[in-house]
Amino acid sequence: MGEVAKDLAAGTVGGAAQLIVGHPFDTIKVKLQSQPAPLPGQLPKYAGAMDAVKQTIAAEGLGGLYKGMGAPLATVAAFNAVLFTVRGQLESLLRTEPGSRLSINQQIVCGAGAGVAVSFLACPTELIKCRLQAQSALADVSSSGGGVKYSGPMDVAKHVLRSEGGMKGLFKGLAPTFAREVPGNAAMFGVYEGVKQLIAGGQDTSQLGRGSMVVAGGVAGASFWCMVYPTDVVKSVIQVDDYKNPKFFGSIDAFKKILKSEGVKGLYKGFGPAMARSVPANAACFLAYEVTRSSLG
Repeated sequence: MGEVAKDLAAGTVGGAAQLIVGHPFDTIKVKLQSQPAPLPGQLPKYAGAMDAVKQTIAAEGLGGLYKGMGAPLATVAAFNAVLFTVRGQLESLLRTEPGSRLSINQQIVCGAGAGVAVSFLACPTELIKCRLQAQSALADVSSSGGGVKYSGPMDVAKHVLRSEGGMKGLFKGLAPTFAREVPGNAAMFGVYEGVKQLIAGGQDTSQLGRGSMVVAGGVAGASFWCMVYPTDVVKSVIQVDDYKNPKFFGSIDAFKKILKSEGVKGLYKGFGPAMARSVPANAACFLAYEVTRSSLG
């Protein structure tokens, strides 16, 4: 089995593990990010993460937490397959001799390169996912009585292709996706390697146990979001913005308007659930990747 095939297989398994552990947290994150600022004297729809969980389960049952999972289940596997495969290819490009260990700086470069590749996959799938996750939070405040209602991922894709500028519409938010994936993955893979080296204490990191991989993966996932969270908020609001009457004209405009209306706090809406998800989800992803990769020899 070739190196690319191993990375593809292990990345796919890692992606599935990440999604199953992390999707409910992600739903809450998007609901908090996309809820509009309340009018003066009114309370926001969700008081916080726990309130959003309670309201979602009350209105939609437990399944509400797994809303919009169809699109990412197919794509998160592909997403991680691309991420780990491109990283693997860049690793072999940077290696001086076969089997040699890369430095943390080299891992940062590999992570950034993988981030570029994966942005083209992340942008349209996240647009679909965010629309599905946010529609209940947006429906109550839409002046037109609920805006467009989507029945599922394919319905969102059809609607965007038909009435929001074709393929270009599916790539709305590509700039903030790049601004999230490139530095985010650079940080994540750099930190992952750094934590593994720290735990190994100068010894060979390939001998580390599963517990160490879980710790390294969890810390790496947290570093991703600490690095790029505001760009993720900007991406979410742009992707769920109304096509005909947009509130935002590009990333910079969205950034300024959120800052003006809600302050710095607005750029960190949903940060709690994002961090709560990131640690176990990325721990699961890296562990599943490493275990699958080593079992394939």
